[in-house]
Amino acid sequence: MFSISFLYVNEPGAIIGISGGYFEVKQKKGLVRKIPKETLESITIFGNSSMTSQCIVACLENGIPVNYFSGKGSYFGKLVSTSHVNAERIKKQVYVSDNEEFCIAFSKKIIRAKIHNQIVILRRYCRNNKIDIAYYINSMKTAGKKIQFCETISEIMGFEGIAAKNYFSALSLLVNNDFKFQGRSKRPPKDAFNSMLSLGYTILMYTIYAEIENRGLNPYIGFLHSIREKHPSLASDLMEEWRAVIVDSVVMSLVQGNEIDIADFKKEENGVFLNENAMRIFISKFSKKINSENRYITYDGENSSFKRCIYIQTLRLLEAIEKEDAEIYKPVVIR
Repeated sequence: MFSISFLYVNEPGAIIGISGGYFEVKQKKGLVRKIPKETLESITIFGNSSMTSQCIVACLENGIPVNYFSGKGSYFGKLVSTSHVNAERIKKQVYVSDNEEFCIAFSKKIIRAKIHNQIVILRRYCRNNKIDIAYYINSMKTAGKKIQFCETISEIMGFEGIAAKNYFSALSLLVNNDFKFQGRSKRPPKDAFNSMLSLGYTILMYTIYAEIENRGLNPYIGFLHSIREKHPSLASDLMEEWRAVIVDSVVMSLVQGNEIDIADFKKEENGVFLNENAMRIFISKFSKKINSENRYITYDGENSSFKRCIYIQTLRLLEAIEKEDAEIYKPVVIR
């Protein structure tokens, strides 16, 4: 049985092509990496790597999405076939997105799971640390409990914001001194830690985006996040339960395990970014994480990779939409 592969390419000047029954990545240094056609599910390209015309056609024929990012991790766009388009399914999704009861019930489940998962991550990294973060955890718990009584999306997001502020305040106390940060900062990230978070969230966002499209849903029509131009609201919705589980844990592991050096980050006029070496380290770590098995969701009685779990979650969401029942969706909660 083949294992599913997700190809991340961040070597400058690499060329992705087809050779026999394989997708083949040729690097400038002469290194060649081959992946069987049957196993490749997606390609993510960072920087100035390229694909041959034959490879592009193969991706379109086999429904393999290709995501394009800048060398710094900014998202450009994607190559994707239209074989997944399901107009009736999207019509149903739009109808359900106007169902306030469904949206509120779904949002409560997602955000309470997110807060729970954040608390678990904090406790993991606090075990061998003398720093007291009980105040922050208790504040997060209180916010999480109040969500069940919310009557609007804005109320839910208000308590999510309170929990997030406490979460990042606690997290900043636990990281190694070189990577200390003052809260969450985005567009641009003001420090190395936030730079890695932003990169990880962006990669995760468009990993989920591809799964949503493959199910015949529209990534831009969500239930929790408001619909706005150029923002994939549904991908943002489904990402919430995975942020701490995948991205935050990857960043903390890199930092606390001394796997990445603060010298591999460059400060520019508009923010702090990973250099080429840091990108290589981060993407390798992220790839291993998302392909690793976990016990939170089983499929056919077997443990699944995080990537497989994301696929399963999109199937659960699809069923919830088709039956107009938010209770069908069971968010991931870790232990």
